[in-house]
Amino acid sequence: MTATAAFAQTEAELKAALAEKKDSIAAIQGRADAIKAQIAALPGWKTGAFGTIGGSISNFNNWYAQGIPNNSSGNIGFTVNAFANLQEEKFFWRNSGNLNLSWVKLDDEDDPTDNDGFRNAVDVFNLTSLYGWKLSEKFAISALGEYRTTLLDNFNDPGYLDLGVGGTWTPLANLVVVVHPLNYNFVFSDEDTIFESSLGAKVVADYTRDIGAIAFKSNLSAFLSYEGSDLNNWTWVNSFSYTLWKMIGVGFDFGLRSNKQEAVNYAVNTLGDTDADFDSVDNDLQTYWTLGLSYKF
Repeated sequence: MTATAAFAQTEAELKAALAEKKDSIAAIQGRADAIKAQIAALPGWKTGAFGTIGGSISNFNNWYAQGIPNNSSGNIGFTVNAFANLQEEKFFWRNSGNLNLSWVKLDDEDDPTDNDGFRNAVDVFNLTSLYGWKLSEKFAISALGEYRTTLLDNFNDPGYLDLGVGGTWTPLANLVVVVHPLNYNFVFSDEDTIFESSLGAKVVADYTRDIGAIAFKSNLSAFLSYEGSDLNNWTWVNSFSYTLWKMIGVGFDFGLRSNKQEAVNYAVNTLGDTDADFDSVDNDLQTYWTLGLSYKF
């Protein structure tokens, strides 16, 4: 009994010491975050990038339990998030880009007519440039340019270019909120009867931060048309990276999107429903996600 009591007391002391160490680590991290915020607020250019890459390949021979017993398959995808921000006493200029591409393949070796190559699965490209003239430490009048399209499939068909002016609020060093009540959404497409440019309001919220080994970015971009809700669109993209060793780690990306013009275009030109219109088509939520190895630049 004496030996057991001594062991229990020692364990309790160790747990107490561990709690103190954790408190110390939290305090150090808090001071480090404060210093990072001060560095971010210093004048001059700040640049950075991080990304995710994931992939797999497989081969089956005479695996009769599945519908295609002889096949080779694979998928590969990558995401890159980059930024270049200029901070000065009276103004700022924030630039960012997001690229997400992936390919998949399923080769049925018993069917010589099937597609045995890699096909594009995810295709996302986005560039944003925001200029602001500071009226105070946290508020500025601003101008925004944002371009979104696909690179591999139907480049600039459709493509979206937002140009607008309004205000930008930066309540935190890592958070930028843009509200532009005067914005024109240019839509480029061969399908003029479906896609339409319009005047509206632009709202963007971007949060980017590093916490120790974790880097993450969340960006919401929404356009609200003054000419009807059918012309509204929004995209929310999130990227997470956890560094395990040196610059290599695990990354996870996911995105959500809503665009009724794209839903109608898909129904008419891909599904062949020539009677589809804004009243008959369901604007289903668009989603994607990528999980794989990450590399932090």
